[in-house]
Amino acid sequence: MSGERVERRLAAVLAADVAGYSRLMEADEEGTLAALRAIRREFGDPKIAEHRGRIVKTTGDGLLVEFASVVDAVRYAVEVQRAMAERNADITPAKRIEFRIGINVGGIIIEDGDIFGDDVNIAARLEALAEPGGICISAAAHEQVRDRLDLAFDDLGEQQVKNITRPVRTYAVALGISPRAALPVGAPLPLPDKPSLAVLPFQNMTGDAEQEYFVDGMVEEITTEISRLPWLFVIARNSAFTYKGKPVDVKQVARELGVRYVLEGSVRKASNRVRITGQLIDTMTGAHIWADRFDGALDDIFELQDRFAGNVVAAIEPKLRLAEIERATRKPTESLDAYDLYLRALAEFHKLTLAGYRACVMLLRLALEIDPSYMPAAGLVGWCRIRQRSMGAVTQEEIGEAIGLARRVIASGKDDPDALWMAGFAVAALGREPAMGLSAIERAVALNPNSALGWSTAGWVQAINNRPELPIEPLERAMRLSPLDPLGYLFTAGFGYAHFAARRYDTAMEWVDRSLGEQTGFAPALYLKLALCGHLGQLEEGQRWVRRVPQLYPELTVAILAAFADAFESGDLRADYLEGLRKAGLPG
Repeated sequence: MSGERVERRLAAVLAADVAGYSRLMEADEEGTLAALRAIRREFGDPKIAEHRGRIVKTTGDGLLVEFASVVDAVRYAVEVQRAMAERNADITPAKRIEFRIGINVGGIIIEDGDIFGDDVNIAARLEALAEPGGICISAAAHEQVRDRLDLAFDDLGEQQVKNITRPVRTYAVALGISPRAALPVGAPLPLPDKPSLAVLPFQNMTGDAEQEYFVDGMVEEITTEISRLPWLFVIARNSAFTYKGKPVDVKQVARELGVRYVLEGSVRKASNRVRITGQLIDTMTGAHIWADRFDGALDDIFELQDRFAGNVVAAIEPKLRLAEIERATRKPTESLDAYDLYLRALAEFHKLTLAGYRACVMLLRLALEIDPSYMPAAGLVGWCRIRQRSMGAVTQEEIGEAIGLARRVIASGKDDPDALWMAGFAVAALGREPAMGLSAIERAVALNPNSALGWSTAGWVQAINNRPELPIEPLERAMRLSPLDPLGYLFTAGFGYAHFAARRYDTAMEWVDRSLGEQTGFAPALYLKLALCGHLGQLEEGQRWVRRVPQLYPELTVAILAAFADAFESGDLRADYLEGLRKAGLPG
């Protein structure tokens, strides 16, 4: 065995060749070689030095380069391909020199100035996958550059390449210079006055052109489902499908369609299984807001399409909400409209503090001054007052105002699901009109069956109205629709109240502990925790939580909570709730 030490290091490897090199040489050998020498002399080699690269070797039409940074490697590749696109603009297609470039990052072996190893071979295989004038990079390279460079990438999925056992996850840099990407670029369309989204055609990774109908049908289902969200502006399917088969830049899509967000993905089928991936991108920043994959059986294509579409909608809805709230909080105050004020109000609401609720109502009132018909703002006032009442910080006059606004939402005939479930919750919990409230919430979830918060609210209203078995199904549906929802503490607390109504105190305690684990400051969960400690005889634990109450809500007493407990339709349930609080030792 040799005792020589093998030199290894991490590096970015770039492999390039000339597409159609043999054809070019056959047509004009001397002219092709002269053109290649000129390209290297004028900008090829100088740009390698500029980006701190080292030419390892050249092989006729091929080039192998080592870079210390994959960011430098991709920057070099993009600049070269863009320079070549400009150079080729006035050259006939038959005489154009077009490079294909592959980039990988990983461990390499160095020997006599040359480099070896699987990661070098992968770069060469990626080069072969690239289109003329294109760049393909590995997943490892993509991970390092996606948030560092102002570029878009097309996910080409896992590719099986020559002499590499494992599939290689591949991304194409969306340069917009491929012959297939000749889309007209006009003046950017103005953004709508609400979140805007385009669902681009998904890539068919099944390896079977006949499966295009399945992939396109999936995208159509997703577009239809998302279009049912009234707070979202969704580009029609026919416009989005003009990008089918074209490696486009998401920023180009944003300009041409006038949208802020793009949903893209791919579908891969093997035997009787299918995997669908999706990612949601903010076109203004290039940031990935959400990404996930879904696996399922192909026994029933249409059921699978429906399920996937519903899952995508439920998954991206809270992410879009948070992204929009963050955008509105950064917007200059002098350019706020009713929608921006509503988003800022939501940000204050989710602080779960009295100051936050006061600021929330103030912003909502400003929104309603600008647009009295803006029903989401009217509905959120009611949800805010419910929270304030739980903390003993709302007057009867303020409750009356909230009930009036909620009734106005319900009577307006405007089919806004969010406004309806918030208004329904308000008239049920504040106005003690559960039938009217449930009717509004049922209308909301009929309009948007993927509204996790709508289903959750239906469960809450059933629970506080002493129907302990009825809340379980809508709450389970809420959790299934949005398993990672930032407001998931509402779902788990709802289960706690449902089991409390059924006098299943041990089970209720399990759920309320989950809710408090997610959000310690959620007042209804905290109070139920105290009541359950009282009924279960866990007095030491109850006292520990009682001592936390003054830190969160200094003025709270059982007397104040008696008003909050009025939301319970059943007198017996209300009495049990208050009795548990007293047993736990909450000061009266």
